[in-house]
Amino acid sequence: MKRTRMFLAGVYLLLPILLLVCPPAFSQTEKIENQYSAAKFKTYHNGNKIDSIYLMFSADMQAALPKDKANEFLGALKAQAGTIIAMEFKKYEGPYASYKTRFDRGTFAVNIALDAAHKINGFFVKPYEDESAVKPARTVTKLALPFKDEWTVFWGGDTKALNYHVEDPAQKNAFDMVITDKLGKSFKSTGTSNEHYYAFGKPLYAPCDAEVVDVIDGVADNKPGEMNKLDITGNTVVLKTANNEFLFFAHFKQNSIKVKKGMQVKAGTLLGLCGNSGHSSEPHLHFHVQNTDDLFSGTGIKAFFEDLRVNGTLKNDYSPIKNDKISPKK
Repeated sequence: MKRTRMFLAGVYLLLPILLLVCPPAFSQTEKIENQYSAAKFKTYHNGNKIDSIYLMFSADMQAALPKDKANEFLGALKAQAGTIIAMEFKKYEGPYASYKTRFDRGTFAVNIALDAAHKINGFFVKPYEDESAVKPARTVTKLALPFKDEWTVFWGGDTKALNYHVEDPAQKNAFDMVITDKLGKSFKSTGTSNEHYYAFGKPLYAPCDAEVVDVIDGVADNKPGEMNKLDITGNTVVLKTANNEFLFFAHFKQNSIKVKKGMQVKAGTLLGLCGNSGHSSEPHLHFHVQNTDDLFSGTGIKAFFEDLRVNGTLKNDYSPIKNDKISPKK
């Protein structure tokens, strides 16, 4: 994958979006045919019956998504999201019946459109957004940088040119950070080993007092240039602040995480070591803040840091952008 797409994959890329023409629907009461199709889809998905799902597709849908592509598409959904626990009808969006769908590994909006014969002729999956949830614009908690060295912001900011994450609701304010040398390179030697990368193995710390609400460890680090397509975040720590802000740290080194779920940590507590696990092609830190603990249903919160140096200048209450070199105030 090209360097411009090297970091945490946006969940919109999990599945193709098929927008096929069908009549508009305005009722917000779930129709029996939609209820029946959603229930069958859940049963077939959980039972790994991809062929049965494919038979639910209309002829136009099958033409748009041939069987080999459908197998890949539906297999990726099962591998990445897991088993469906519950599907709750929420509303109609044009021709689509939209379901809040809780999977093993997150909550998504599953959208299904039916033709006149009650065959599926439109289907797409996207992160679920709770429209009633509080969506603060920026962090309230005072945050320190989560490291002690100088790091370079590879992705960060409010525009797509500065930050490819902006199109994902939960990760729209995310940062991807590396360590670079005077030539702007993030590695020494050939860059073919994780140990060649300056960020690999660097300690990462809690930026504030918080509760550890989720930990994933044991995921193998990738070889540079390769990515784990089935595990987006890799080894992960999620912290919850007293202000109900959820801090996501992704791609830790395998078996390096030092905290456990349920722990209360103080600012400066060692969380683990920077690695190259998950959907990552080189060692780096992915960090973002959102309003829920569910990566796939949250809304991003813009993170501001206290007492840091930015390109050699002292700043306070600052949100870094692409190419900034940042380090804690000494």
